[in-house]
Amino acid sequence: MVGYTSCGGCPGGNIEYAPEEMKKNGAEIIHLATGLLVGYPPCPYLEQFKQFIPEKYGIKVVVGTHPIPEKYKITHDVLKTWESAEWQENLKPTMSDKTVRLDYN
Repeated sequence: MVGYTSCGGCPGGNIEYAPEEMKKNGAEIIHLATGLLVGYPPCPYLEQFKQFIPEKYGIKVVVGTHPIPEKYKITHDVLKTWESAEWQENLKPTMSDKTVRLDYN
């Protein structure tokens, strides 16, 4: 790990500049925080971040930094926030089995 930062708040002002600094420090992959998925609402700019960073900086982007806690899955299941195919794809790297999700509660 060569660094971390927040997105800077909506609409993600740090996303425009932070990857350049991370790349200078040796970053080869940027993980977008699991919090962008589990917050309510989930980050509305996630898709743009996933496209922008590799295009501008040539750095691979992975969605998620750790498994999603079960309590967040329950909330989003009730609210039906993650029903679309797009969200299902974004959740894949962080959606572990229930035992792991419970450990992250």
